[in-house]
Amino acid sequence: EFFTVADKLKAAGYIPLAHGGQPWQDATVFEAVALAVMDSDTYRKAFVEHDMDVINSAVMEEVFAKFAKVMSYVDDNAAGRDWNTATGMVIRGEAAMQIMGDWAKGEFTAAGLTPGEDYLCAAAPGTAGEFTFNVDSFAMFSLSEEEDVAAQKDLARTILEPKFQTVFNQNKGSIPVRTDMDMSEFDACAQASMETFKSSADTGELVPSLAHGLATTSYVQGQVFDVVTNFVNSNDKDPVKATDQLAAAIQAAK
Repeated sequence: EFFTVADKLKAAGYIPLAHGGQPWQDATVFEAVALAVMDSDTYRKAFVEHDMDVINSAVMEEVFAKFAKVMSYVDDNAAGRDWNTATGMVIRGEAAMQIMGDWAKGEFTAAGLTPGEDYLCAAAPGTAGEFTFNVDSFAMFSLSEEEDVAAQKDLARTILEPKFQTVFNQNKGSIPVRTDMDMSEFDACAQASMETFKSSADTGELVPSLAHGLATTSYVQGQVFDVVTNFVNSNDKDPVKATDQLAAAIQAAK
């Protein structure tokens, strides 16, 4: 369905897929395609467990082949473009779609657009019922003074209060880290996202993001970024060759 719609959009003079040519953005689309081609268990074996039988396989070759086709709908000026600039292309109607984290929704909100009316949120093609998650975190130093420790606990408590979670996530575009939140004040995109997050956690289809540092180490992630971005920028997009390169890169970084 994505390819059919993208072909029609391209023929009508629109950019089907807004994208920024940066390694983490390339990897964001790559992991979405990987989850679509694989099931969640196979994704986990490849990018969390580093099972070489999965990494260097016909399935991974199919991932690269589909990834190449998806990226063929990106415009020629994508190199170096920031994610929010790509989001702006969708907001202005220059491009039709963007595969990006839910922080992109904050740009739509800032532009005064309403989800469900002015734009739609949907799972990346082929991943309905599955969820790739990324969690931003606060890290604190271990302190010894009681006053300082109490202040840290006050900050943590404040961040996790429902009121703060509501205000922060509504403006950022994300969903609360708390799963016991009343979502009635959130928009349709956030409600659907939270529902899928919870259901995928129950079914085992909730997987950590490779592109955003939760699936593996920074060493493996860096090697995957290199292979994926080189593939995107190559004139000879050979899925077999890319799969061999990915296997060698992950093996070296393990």
